[in-house]
Amino acid sequence: MRVLVTGGAGFIGSHYVRELVGNGYSEYAGSEVVVLDKLTYAGNRANLAPVEDSPRLRFVEGDIRDASLVEQVMAGVDVVVHFAAESHVDRSILGAADFVSTNVVGTQTLLQAALDAGVGKFVHVSTDEVYGSIEQGSWPEDHPLRPNSPYSASKASSDLLALAYHRTHGLPVCVTRCSNNYGPYQFPEKVIPLFVTNLLDGRKVPLYGDGLNVRDWLHVADHCRGIQLVAERGRPGEIYNIGGGTELTNRELTERLLAATGADWSMVEPVADRKGHDRRYSVDITKISTELGYRPQVPFEEGLAGTVAWYRDNRQWWEPLRQRAALVTG
Repeated sequence: MRVLVTGGAGFIGSHYVRELVGNGYSEYAGSEVVVLDKLTYAGNRANLAPVEDSPRLRFVEGDIRDASLVEQVMAGVDVVVHFAAESHVDRSILGAADFVSTNVVGTQTLLQAALDAGVGKFVHVSTDEVYGSIEQGSWPEDHPLRPNSPYSASKASSDLLALAYHRTHGLPVCVTRCSNNYGPYQFPEKVIPLFVTNLLDGRKVPLYGDGLNVRDWLHVADHCRGIQLVAERGRPGEIYNIGGGTELTNRELTERLLAATGADWSMVEPVADRKGHDRRYSVDITKISTELGYRPQVPFEEGLAGTVAWYRDNRQWWEPLRQRAALVTG
């Protein structure tokens, strides 16, 4: 079996690749893995260092919008797992063009190449942000899409394109929509690694607005396990929510990060709220749990402690990254 992983040098994609190459997913054991990644500021070959010497891994540096290149790497591929995306909300507010081009045009380029190559499964990895904001309850997969940022609007568009390729052409597509991920190797502009690395350096952390925005937290290992279940047994044309089951306000999350790093509230700097900041996200994971047997396995306290420890022990990984981009909250 040959698996093409787009964005495989990014945070979530690289975790999936490390597990795949390391035979962490038994049904795909021994698979050839092709990684296609443009190595933008958030892509990092160092994320693949633990498996880079494997003869089953091939790395291709390139853009998912490059139709000729995509056609080449798609040859002989059985399964596509599509992580590649511009994904930072604040960056999309400052400039949306790259988000539309990469997330929409890039996804369409991949879908067409997969169709032409007769790929057996295409898993399109998306986000709960496409649903908008919800005051109470949780979103099922058939909830109307109401994205509120240029980033989430571009992801909603790519979701619809992926599903359209299934309905129109019969391409066996599944869409996954995850809640907020955390874990090792996450680029330090997102909230958890940004706060942890700031606090480890004795720098203050920025807290948006009143800090009462709520997110559901999902460890990257659980997310990738859910994606693999969808790749193996998800029904073509279906959407699967993947959540972690731990809802926290940003203030509650900040309190836990302060405690984990031995800091106090004097290290918190309130800042103006993000434009169009969604108040609460919450996905209903009944479908993937019932159909595919998914359940989160990493308790949040354990996962957060492990994540903080990883950043404390891997300063050589994240220090150079802080200089590659203007760091803003995630």
